[in-house]
Amino acid sequence: MMQTRAGSSRSDALSHAYIQNPPIRCNIPETRGLFYDDANKLLLSPTADQVLSWKVGMPSQHNPPNSDLIGEGPVLSIRYSLDQKAIAIQRSIYEVEFRNRETGLTFSRKCKQDSERILGFFWTDCPTCDIVLIKTSGIELLLYDPEQNSLHVVETKKLSVNWYVYTHESRMLLLASGMQCTVFSGYQFSAAAGIVRLPKFEMSMTKSEANSKPVLSSDDVHIVTVYGRIYCLQFDRVGMHLNVYRFYRDAVVEQGSIPAYSSRVAISTVDNVILSHQLDAKVVMLYDLFLDSLNPISAPLPLLLKGSSGSNSRSISEVSDSISSAYEGMIYSDNWNFLVPDLICDVENGLVWKIFLDVEAISASSSDIPSILQFLQCRRSDPAMIKALCLAITRTLILERRPISVIARAMDVLVASYSNFLRSGSTPPATQNTGNDQSTAGSGVASEHAITGTATKSIIADSSSGMSMHSPSTSDDEVNPEESEKLVGDKSLESSVSQQMASHGSSVAISPDEMYRFVFALVEDEMSGDPAYLVSVIVEFLRSASREKLKMNPDVYLMMNQLLARSNQHANIALFVSNKIIEPSKEVAMQLVDFGQQNYKIHKLGMDMLRQLSLHHDYVSVLLQDGYYLEALRYARKYKVITVQPALFLEAAMASNNALHLAAVMRFFSDFAPSFKTTLDYGRYQQVLSELS
Repeated sequence: MMQTRAGSSRSDALSHAYIQNPPIRCNIPETRGLFYDDANKLLLSPTADQVLSWKVGMPSQHNPPNSDLIGEGPVLSIRYSLDQKAIAIQRSIYEVEFRNRETGLTFSRKCKQDSERILGFFWTDCPTCDIVLIKTSGIELLLYDPEQNSLHVVETKKLSVNWYVYTHESRMLLLASGMQCTVFSGYQFSAAAGIVRLPKFEMSMTKSEANSKPVLSSDDVHIVTVYGRIYCLQFDRVGMHLNVYRFYRDAVVEQGSIPAYSSRVAISTVDNVILSHQLDAKVVMLYDLFLDSLNPISAPLPLLLKGSSGSNSRSISEVSDSISSAYEGMIYSDNWNFLVPDLICDVENGLVWKIFLDVEAISASSSDIPSILQFLQCRRSDPAMIKALCLAITRTLILERRPISVIARAMDVLVASYSNFLRSGSTPPATQNTGNDQSTAGSGVASEHAITGTATKSIIADSSSGMSMHSPSTSDDEVNPEESEKLVGDKSLESSVSQQMASHGSSVAISPDEMYRFVFALVEDEMSGDPAYLVSVIVEFLRSASREKLKMNPDVYLMMNQLLARSNQHANIALFVSNKIIEPSKEVAMQLVDFGQQNYKIHKLGMDMLRQLSLHHDYVSVLLQDGYYLEALRYARKYKVITVQPALFLEAAMASNNALHLAAVMRFFSDFAPSFKTTLDYGRYQQVLSELS
């Protein structure tokens, strides 16, 4: 059969998703098949009397596998218990064998051969049962007793079952029944919520032209978990589309459909993005359901095979090169089996690949920058890289002087994302800055999703700790994209920023401090010829931040004032201060005082801000600096300012060469601070006063 050539790291093929060398190699001689235990993330390969296991996601995939004795006999399915103290092996359609790993003792659970057969089983962390056994006559909920080496029946649910679909990620079990296998009973076995039974529902099937009734296959039903929600994607082979269903506690709601362009379709999920593999066309389409949109986020493109990243070992490089060469013509091979959620298993060659998203390629392929920023802010795979990419895109957006309406939407996305990050309960770590301590922190990854709430508003939500449903907006309204030319990130700055991001936690959210340090401060010099545009950009950022009630780094206001003063827009400074667009702070007040050397109104704004903030020491110090020592003296008496050194007042009074003023200052400090008479300043200025008199 003719195969299309796969892209590789040596080619210029464009792709938004890829697999990468080296894969996990499970092609050991004398093994009999390859199984995936999704609950424990183990790849299992039985031999004559053992099972070999590889842990998916380990730092090195080249260590020898672990092994366990399982005795001789056929293996239809095999799974470890969640505590990995026992192994369950389906030996036939009538028997499941249980083996205690510590004692080696075994026993079997059998069904009635004349009336039922076993379709499969899985272990669960549900508090009421350890194992769910699925049979053609229904399901059995069982408790495993390792001490007695036996099972106890908790409950039996009788119903006709043709086949089933289950994923540990969702804890969702779907049981198909009916002549066309389109009637479903659903159960979720959750550690948090126990057993939740969904209402029975029926999936849609398009009638064929011959009016025959097509039968739904288990290969065409896919349970996916994205953003803490559980969906089901059902491939309608006649209608050539994927029906999308969302699970609620009291309803299963059809959300719409996704077109298919192949007679065979596989589904993966990577970083909350759904990948629809069109196996005949040998392309993959990407969907992000965050905004409940069923439109693809990119054009259909091939799956890319990339070489090993950072292979330091020659032997590993050689293995990777040989695999790459062998796979040049085998992408989307008929031997591929797609495992939940993001693995591809080549059963014939004993290889397992992990699927990745190329978020940089996705970003570069779109002209709708705010929507791309929103997409990136929902990603979790490489937070430091994604944050650096968002910062680079934002800098380029400004440097290219895009319309302020586009800038405003981009700022809304980034600010709302950080606000949601804070509301999720995450605590920003301390960061290096000049004024405030805003930054970002990491969020965990959901490991379990439980059905919560009631009525149609109830959603599939994460029940484990640490899941941050971090999003650009809490609203489900879709973004109105605005067409603009293709944006390319500032690569020269991206690398250095990425390194600094490593110390800023593991969240993609961008804090106001980071926005100042890695966007505004870096573009300021290049925008020197057009300060008004950068001011408009900062105003949009402040508008978004004000709506979300975020605390701002004073350096942002200082930059804004500097830009306005540079273009002699002192009236706008006064306007922004009066309207609280520029928030009061000591730094801003002292800057206004400094600007006031050329503009009295701005100077007064700074002085008023010092009084407003009750910065009495600074207010008195500025009055003295300006020569208003008597006013400073009256102010110090009124507000009991004792932190300004008397010598500053005395020096100012002496410089006026006015004996009465100097005497008044001497008398004030003698009364206000009795210890003043014992100081050297008292004796010195008493002598000066005598000379003036």
